[in-house]
Amino acid sequence: MSICSSASRELDEPVAGTAATARTWLLLEQPGPWGAEALTSSHLDPAVGHALKAAARGTGVRVALIRRPGRHADCGTPVARRVYAAHTVPGRTWLHSATTSDPRDLLGLDLAALGRGEHRTFDSVLGARPHTGAPLALVCTNGRRDRCCALLGRPLAAELAASGTEGVWEVTHLGGHRFSPTLLVLPYGYAYGRARADAVEEVLRGVQEGRIVVEGCRGSSAWERPGQAAELAVRTAAREHAAGALTVVSTESVVGTGGSTPRWEVTVAHTDGRHWRVVVAQGAALPPRPESCGASVLGSPARMDVLAVRELTPALAG
Repeated sequence: MSICSSASRELDEPVAGTAATARTWLLLEQPGPWGAEALTSSHLDPAVGHALKAAARGTGVRVALIRRPGRHADCGTPVARRVYAAHTVPGRTWLHSATTSDPRDLLGLDLAALGRGEHRTFDSVLGARPHTGAPLALVCTNGRRDRCCALLGRPLAAELAASGTEGVWEVTHLGGHRFSPTLLVLPYGYAYGRARADAVEEVLRGVQEGRIVVEGCRGSSAWERPGQAAELAVRTAAREHAAGALTVVSTESVVGTGGSTPRWEVTVAHTDGRHWRVVVAQGAALPPRPESCGASVLGSPARMDVLAVRELTPALAG
């Protein structure tokens, strides 16, 4: 069977710089089936889903549904649902959790404040506290969005859960289904593509130790895609794995060759004072391939190509 993830893997499409962008993630447990637009096509009250989508627009918050791996029956009986909020910007990273029996409680949240990294209303409205358990391993399994996510994501989530891995959830949509199975790990917000169970275990061990595994990493959701690619390139060049060590401090658009190729100069800073200038260009993944299993035409998805990584002198960094 031809699926978009097979084509992407066979053509060795790079995964760096392809993560979804969100400074803050808001996750609501919702049992039962999910439609392609899960917030408004699941057993969640569509009015609540529409209101959350509208409230999150332009705030830097991404709202997603989660459920435990396994069968997804939903009898409709009100139960306590888990709710998480995670801010992913280095130096201000946090993950808080709560429970609610009524998803309408989330409509009282200040999503603009959440996007800025302020958890006060999340804590006060839902009685939330800092999460003290294992890191969250969110595996995209929304087959209504793309069948790769069901065919590859659900078995991965089930395997991780069966092995006793804590913190495993299925999640509605992480983008980039051609990189399935896709994974988001919180609190740090790094996404991974073409994930295997053994690799996920190593990623989670790294998070518990405060380090980031670069292999298979799509980038940090805290940054736009040029910044994601640049930060990973610096991690590789500097052999830096500490979770909060690097920050993207600026991304400047520059004119590319011939004036047609989008190009950026990204400045990445280390907590020890070092800075790097990274040149990133947007290319097209060739030859054309299906960008999703439902696509009727072939496409050339954008890719982030790192052209140069240069450590700056203190004078240039200033």
